[in-house]
Amino acid sequence: MSDVSGFSSISPTTLADILGRGQVMDTGIRPLWSPTPRIAGPAFTVRCPPGDNLMLHAAIHRAEPGSVIVVEAGDVDFALAGGNVCAVAQRRGVAAFVLDGVIRDLAEIRAMGFPVFARGVIPIPGTKKAVEPLNAPVTVGGVTVNAGDVVVADEEGIVVTPHARQEQVLLDARKKAAKEAAETLDMWEEAHNTRINELLSANGFEG
Repeated sequence: MSDVSGFSSISPTTLADILGRGQVMDTGIRPLWSPTPRIAGPAFTVRCPPGDNLMLHAAIHRAEPGSVIVVEAGDVDFALAGGNVCAVAQRRGVAAFVLDGVIRDLAEIRAMGFPVFARGVIPIPGTKKAVEPLNAPVTVGGVTVNAGDVVVADEEGIVVTPHARQEQVLLDARKKAAKEAAETLDMWEEAHNTRINELLSANGFEG
């Protein structure tokens, strides 16, 4: 498993500026408790068809420590996981769940401090019948995610960095973050005002 520790200091906002809209999951997948810490880790991908959660339950015993388990689910009518599944995942070192679906036992999960990003909560569980391959490409929140892609998530959103671009994106993100840290609000305000006035003028605005 590749080292993605450098991404834990990079915000999804910075990554989104570099990677663009196509690598940002939609706003329906959100942290289910607050304040949720920022998480960063390589994706361990799972696909669960409608009403079934077998493969997520299999994944918690197979994902390496530090992994973010990313699940493409077929519906929001049945829970993919509950408190015990999250507790075992946490005990085995899984960093978080990112689910294009729903869970249950939110109070338990909040109490244990296990980060879950999902579409919501429902009290009824799915069945366990459907076998699907693990670590195959999935689509979650409108983003294609492959095993080993770097997932960074916090209250700002969820951004996926393709594995092949990991090193360059991290370099670019660090440069961008350093530049922003060195810029005072006065400097930003002056540059911003100049740019906005230029855009207004170019588009015929007077005032």
